[in-house]
Amino acid sequence: MLTRVKSAVANFMGGIMAGSAGADHGSGADLPLRFPYGRPEFLGLSPDEVECSADHIARPILILSKDTRRLPWTTGYAEVINAGKSTHNEDQASCEVLFVKKKAGGSNSTPNKNSSTKRRSSLPNGEGLQLKDNSDTDGINLYYWSLFDGHAGSGAAVVASKLLQHHILEQLQEIVDILRNTAVLPPTCLGEEPDNPSTNSRTLTRAASLRGGVGAPGSPSTPPTRFFTEKKIPHECLVIGAIESAFKEMDLQIERERTVYNISGGCTALVVVYLLGKLYVANAGDSRAIIIRNGEVIPMSSEFTPETERQRLQYLAYMQPHLLGNEFTHLEFPRRVQRKEVGKRMLYRDFNMTGWAYKTIEEDDLKFPLIYGEGKKARVMATIGVTRGLGDHDLKVHDSNIYIKPFLSSSPEVHAGGAGPGDACQGSAEGPGLADIQRQAGLWRRHLCLRHPFDTREQTVVKGAPTVVTGWRSFWEGPVRDNRFLVV
Repeated sequence: MLTRVKSAVANFMGGIMAGSAGADHGSGADLPLRFPYGRPEFLGLSPDEVECSADHIARPILILSKDTRRLPWTTGYAEVINAGKSTHNEDQASCEVLFVKKKAGGSNSTPNKNSSTKRRSSLPNGEGLQLKDNSDTDGINLYYWSLFDGHAGSGAAVVASKLLQHHILEQLQEIVDILRNTAVLPPTCLGEEPDNPSTNSRTLTRAASLRGGVGAPGSPSTPPTRFFTEKKIPHECLVIGAIESAFKEMDLQIERERTVYNISGGCTALVVVYLLGKLYVANAGDSRAIIIRNGEVIPMSSEFTPETERQRLQYLAYMQPHLLGNEFTHLEFPRRVQRKEVGKRMLYRDFNMTGWAYKTIEEDDLKFPLIYGEGKKARVMATIGVTRGLGDHDLKVHDSNIYIKPFLSSSPEVHAGGAGPGDACQGSAEGPGLADIQRQAGLWRRHLCLRHPFDTREQTVVKGAPTVVTGWRSFWEGPVRDNRFLVV
């Protein structure tokens, strides 16, 4: 009972702080929504079912219904709402099959939900989820999964779930011809491609290499003479760069449109893309993805928290001290420094240190530390516990005019790898800590072992998601029970 009272008080105070932080932009609540709130489209929930899913007492586990056609790769999905931390589930997810084709013309435009780009809808009726025969072979099929862990509102998560895939698609459209031609390394400069693309650059003579191209001197296909070496960039680096650029463009679009639409809060983002036989996992936040291969757990993402990115945050504050508003210090101490300790020597840690050293305490050291707390309680400016994500452009320190966004990065960490038969790829948001991933994977392995031998892989995977979420809800819940959702 006491725990519930503490939780209620914390939630109430958190709401007051969130309201104060956005006081200068309070008019945003009067703006229209960019997209209406709802649960992921592939769940196929009616408005009444969405309302029932927000029961903070029963906390029903939402899964794919039998009436919906299966998702690509027999994807399984499950989610459960928090125990009262927010009115609605602020998290979002998306699963689509897209077709990347070279853009006609070359005009750049802001992606929107009604884009004319060919795509396979993730609507519950399943139309288009199975790839149709396409006579046009000038494109590439792309599989896309994403999880968005929202905070301080669902606006940013909803917008990102609708538009991020289109930003990725737009970036890939510019290089689709290069990606399809795997026999030749990507050109350093567009427009200098050889006339015969089937020629393998590795077979060039030493003289041709020094000239910097193929063909006889003076021929139309001969690039300008160069007397320096060039890096060989593999194709997968172009895909990684496209995903990274898409995250940046998505964050900039949220920043622009928040003045005309009500786009509340921010979100972390975990995106998985399968393209040309490779699996790309992009993570901006504290969500996590793993691959379970032959019983072995292979992490595919890293957590970005105030602790893991301490040195980056401290270095930014050191280089631009005005971002601290004369209220914070970039130095880290084992505890808050007291005034009576001025002049004494105390342990500290700076941006260039992984260990600790002693320094003489000065007046500036009495300021509140940039990073306060440890573990899951670590916060940037005592406000937010993640350091990468989308949105949060209006987030301020409570009762101040100090913006936190300069310390938050929208850049994801992208890992590329292969996906073989029998692999189970699991992505989760607001799950247990990094140390519990082994336990999480163990729960998944136990589920695989408990399935009856004649169960098909499709049944096993689809049923596995709610089993893992049930395990979270049963064993890993703390005093404040948060949203949980999982894609397998």
